[in-house]
Amino acid sequence: MGRGVVSPTYLFLPSGDRPFRWARVEGDALVEGEGVPAADEIVAVAPADAVTLHWAELPSRSVAQATAAARLLAAEASAAPATDLHVAVGEPEERDGTAPERSIGVVGLDAMRRWLQQLAEIGVDPVAIVPAPLLIPAPREGYARAELAGEGVVRGPAAGFADEARLTELLTGGASPATLGRGELAEALASVGTPLDLRQGAFARRRKFAIDWRLVRRLAWYAGAILLVTLAIDLVRLVKYDVGADMLQARADVVARQGLPRGATVTDSSRQLDERLAGLRGPGQGFSAITAAVFAAVQSIPGSELTSLSFEPNGNLRLGVTTATEAAVNDLKRSIERAGFAVNAGTFTAAAGRVSGEFVVVPR
Repeated sequence: MGRGVVSPTYLFLPSGDRPFRWARVEGDALVEGEGVPAADEIVAVAPADAVTLHWAELPSRSVAQATAAARLLAAEASAAPATDLHVAVGEPEERDGTAPERSIGVVGLDAMRRWLQQLAEIGVDPVAIVPAPLLIPAPREGYARAELAGEGVVRGPAAGFADEARLTELLTGGASPATLGRGELAEALASVGTPLDLRQGAFARRRKFAIDWRLVRRLAWYAGAILLVTLAIDLVRLVKYDVGADMLQARADVVARQGLPRGATVTDSSRQLDERLAGLRGPGQGFSAITAAVFAAVQSIPGSELTSLSFEPNGNLRLGVTTATEAAVNDLKRSIERAGFAVNAGTFTAAAGRVSGEFVVVPR
């Protein structure tokens, strides 16, 4: 191991009334202590006697398939109901001359809940929970033993359990496990990692939400670019409309110059053309329109004649008329009104067999 090696801090879950104990590797030394360590990355270690370990060939297509197969194996090997058990599956382990096998950890649901509750009470959210025997490297043959937090743990090629005199002798077939020294144990803890994490399924660690500020800055840049492009499009459209309006105004000025007197200065083409038109045709509907309607009405009434005609500045037309009868006066009035004008009749008198008087024709 190098001088700069620092392993995760392993926090051993206590059995009974024992206190928390921890261990980690700093350089070449194994550092141990009691209580809750101050560390960023803590791996909790489950007691060896609380977790049953199995090894089996499991489907490697997905974690869900491997876990389902492990549950079936655990249900067959355990006397407890399957609904009371938590089953976790490790990564495939390569062995010489054999197919890869996965470690399977079986622990009671109540134990998992109790451990996580204990850890929460001391403010620890472990990155993983590892069975104690798996901190010891698997020997190629025979068994290895180590002292972890004051408790003996035994590991075989496909076995892991708490070191108890009669149980160990029974499981090892009477073979004595090789005991790891502190240096070997330190090397093992520095390189073991998390071969089997019990924090799976319902007990998996919740991932903390983290803001990707790089992504936020990139999205803000994109939003700003889109806004600038949108503003540029609107600006181009406004310039286009302004140029178009100027072209229309210039065209209107050209047309206005053609309708205005030669040499006239164009300042307001619409107003100047209206004034020019009013000057040519007269006020109101113009002299031509009103006189045409009056002449047509007079021609339609037999015996009717105009005796005078005066176009006034306000657009009214004052008429002197004479007819053969009084009825013809009314007929003439109605004829002019049907042409769209109002007619104010003056006083009519009869003399020499004719009826004479005056109309004032008013544009509506």
